[in-house]
Order: sequence, then C-alpha cells, then structure tokens
Amino acid sequence: MMQKQAQRRQVLRWMAGSALLPLFACAPTTASSNGTSGSTGGACASTPQETAGPYPGDGSNGPNALALSGILRSDLRASIGGSSGTAAGVPLTITLTVVDATDGCTPMAGYAVYLWHCDQDGKYSMYDLEDQNYLRGVQETADDGTVTFTTVFPGCYSGRMPHMHFEVYSSTASISSSRNAVLTSQIAFPEGACNTVYASTGYESSVKNFASTSFERDNVFSDGVETQLAAVSGTVSSGYT
Repeated sequence: MMQKQAQRRQVLRWMAGSALLPLFACAPTTASSNGTSGSTGGACASTPQETAGPYPGDGSNGPNALALSGILRSDLRASIGGSSGTAAGVPLTITLTVVDATDGCTPMAGYAVYLWHCDQDGKYSMYDLEDQNYLRGVQETADDGTVTFTTVFPGCYSGRMPHMHFEVYSSTASISSSRNAVLTSQIAFPEGACNTVYASTGYESSVKNFASTSFERDNVFSDGVETQLAAVSGTVSSGYT
C-alpha cells in the first residue's frame, strides 16, 4: 500500500516534453499570438487527478481496450484486434514526459501511459461506435520518460471542451486492471487551435458545440486548466504537434 502511494505521489507531477506536443509545462503556460500555449520553464507542474469519464474502455464499466492484442502501439488511428476501421481527422502527434518531482524531475522509464479520446464527430469507440476500438492505445515510457502517439485532433461534443483522457500505470504488466492506475487525468486544447481545426472539413459537428462551451463552464477544467493545457503548433494541411 505504501509503495502504491509513493508511486502516485511521484507520477502526479509531470514535465513538458522537448518535442512535438508538450502537455504538462514546467511552469504555467502563456498564450502566444496564435492562441496556442507554451512552456515558460521552472519547477515541474502538478497534474490533478480527474475523472476517467463514461467512456474509459479500461474494463471499469465493461469494454476493455487494455485486453486487446496490439494495444501497445504508437499509432492510434486504426482499430485493432479483429476490428476494422480508421479514424478520420486532422493528424496530431503528441508527446508526454513522466518525471519524478521528488528527485529533481528525473524521467521515469518503464511506466505505461494509456491515452484515449473521441473522434472528429465527438464519438468514442467501443461505446458510441461499438464495432470500433480506434483512438485508444498504450505506450511504455522510454529512458527519457517520454511516450509519443500519432492520432487525430479530437472533436468537440456537447457540454465539454475538447480534451483527451489518460491513465498512468507503473508498468505495462499492470494495465491488466484499471485499479492499478496511479494517475488518471485529462488534457485540454487551446481555443485558437480548436477554432482553426473545426473550420476544416469533417469537423462540422464540433463548431456549434465548441461555440456553446468554455473552460469556465467545463465540469473538469473550470477549476483551472493551466497544468493540463496542451502547447500546440502546426496547420490543418500538415497536421499538428
């Protein structure tokens, strides 16, 4: 029990990656001219525990992507394990870094990160789309504490700001049960990037939903989004990182 508590304290603090899409900055992020955010340096920022939401696919409420053959992968766009189908949308590459804030922000190798999110229509595989399991996957942190996923920019559904979900486990072996997660949280996206993406073909259903919500009204991010806001760059044609 004490070991699990220690693991949770360690992983509750994250640091921005050095490339692609750094999600958890070393200090509060600041808005740039294009509406995205960036790291300003400093101590590792704390990532709050959040709900996994109603569509986790981790076995806690039925569907279990973590038991699928091929769930350890970097490209999340195609369904696996006998299912067929590929998620459409603007390409997005995302890198996260897990660090130990109790030891000078030392990278934590060998941890597992499970990432999942909705498609460009705001639908979740395994729930809204029962015959699909795309946009879900697990990566093991490398020696530098990083994991990288290739996916698509998530859509916006009614009542929520655009977001992704993730769970952190102490190892890939421990993903056999969602109870083993040492951190569950969510990632938000800058409004400027969302407006640009949602003006593109395929995201039509997100436009009205996005216009009717805000971080202040969001049931997860309304208490503060600074440590969960992604730093995003790119274009619709070339994709985002």
